Amino acid sequence: MNTIRPTAALPLFRPAAHAALVCLLALGTSAPVWAQGRSIFTCVSASGKTLTSDRLIAECVGREQRVLNPDGSLNRIVPPTLTADERAQADERERVAAAAREARAEAVRRDRTLMQRYPNEAAHQRARESALGSARKLLQASEQRLAELVKERPPLLADAEFYAGKPLPPKLKAQLDANDVSTEGQRTQIEAQKAEIGRIEKSYDAELERLKKLWAGAPPGSLDPQLAAASAASRGK
Repeated sequence: MNTIRPTAALPLFRPAAHAALVCLLALGTSAPVWAQGRSIFTCVSASGKTLTSDRLIAECVGREQRVLNPDGSLNRIVPPTLTADERAQADERERVAAAAREARAEAVRRDRTLMQRYPNEAAHQRARESALGSARKLLQASEQRLAELVKERPPLLADAEFYAGKPLPPKLKAQLDANDVSTEGQRTQIEAQKAEIGRIEKSYDAELERLKKLWAGAPPGSLDPQLAAASAASRGK
């Protein structure tokens, strides 16, 4: 076993190393670790005790550990080792943050594309009228067909009166049934087409409201409160 001679060895150390060695000796740490040029791991345990070693300190798992050079200067800091639960929580936080970043990036791309497509309100209005024009043509066709079916029904009913209390001829019955089915189908289509026109109007209204803010200078991707909140949370704000 090597014997340490303080009076002979200490002059070889610089002041920082001398002070660090005196501290380690006071803590009961053997000097050969320093003398052999090894790094020293040091940390404060959960009980508040300062511990040192020439390797990672088991008592400080989950706590920050400092790695000192042989001259006593700081080499690096070893972050706390996470438990399985802590690692799972950290991974989940990162997953949520990554999702928030992606959503934010998508919102920015969407707003930039929107502004490129519609540089002004006139361009947006032209697009609205084009979309509504197609839906209105379908509605007009359905309404016209319904009117034709309504006109076709009275003659069929008039023919049916000759068979009051008797079974209708198969052909006449088929014509009446077809008229009923077609009439109901057209009415259903008309309601659906009216709903589609309302959806288009509502969509373009919301889009125009967003565009007005972007045209006024709002940064792309900044107009979604939920995205902004998620982005701030991912930054720890």
